[in-house]
Amino acid sequence: MSLQGKRIFVTGGSRGIGLAIALRAARDGASIAIAAKTAEPNPKLPGTIYTAAEEIKAAGGTALPIQCDLRDEAQIAAAVQQAADSMGGIDIVINNASAINLTRTEETPAKRFDLMFDVNVRGTFLTSQAAIPHLRESAENGRNPHILTLSPPLSMKAKWFKNHVAYTMAKYGMSMCVLGMAEEFKRDGIAVNALWPRTAIDTAALQMIPGVDTAACRTPEILADSAYIILNRNSKECSGNFFVDDEVLATEGITDLDKYAVVPGTKDFLLDFFLD
Repeated sequence: MSLQGKRIFVTGGSRGIGLAIALRAARDGASIAIAAKTAEPNPKLPGTIYTAAEEIKAAGGTALPIQCDLRDEAQIAAAVQQAADSMGGIDIVINNASAINLTRTEETPAKRFDLMFDVNVRGTFLTSQAAIPHLRESAENGRNPHILTLSPPLSMKAKWFKNHVAYTMAKYGMSMCVLGMAEEFKRDGIAVNALWPRTAIDTAALQMIPGVDTAACRTPEILADSAYIILNRNSKECSGNFFVDDEVLATEGITDLDKYAVVPGTKDFLLDFFLD
């Protein structure tokens, strides 16, 4: 398996899961565009598009930092075009950017509702839409194009909605993009899949949620290694799947996951949402 020479577009990759996926690809010498909003250091959240680019270069890849607000249709189109022009095309899109607000209905302001739908659903849709012509060209050239979206398997069980209706709808909106686009672009040879963690993942965003014990989490590297396996699969045969990280690793015989634990030896992990 290798992602050498692949041209990858990652949304929200200045830190966390998006950056971990980028760094795993960088080790093979991939070219990676990091399209994220953070260009200036934030005291609450580590990492900018520029620090991410430096890490990608240090890992062995080439990096293109692009400041992009996924709420702005014109910025998305410009970012995708800039990446394609700079890298000579796009082979892989990682829809990683996501906003989270775990509030009940009466505690969810319209501003927060709109942010989650603008970034999660609309951002995923418009990024994928802008990239399709480049991915189609990638398929025509036999370059194994993939869209991978960080979103959960779809489930209509009320328990996944009752505590945070707005957030659940926004994440499932991303998953519905996967469901529909996988079928829509099957004839083009473009793979569209989703990936979701079994357990909570220790990221800067998670650390901002009160009451979360990050010692009971896994690191973003478990998703990076899972994504790496998916992105190496044949795009004509592997599409429309809602993958879970530990299940992907198990298909490659990787069942000892202790290295991904924030605290090695942990047995009781904080489970993520949306998985029975």
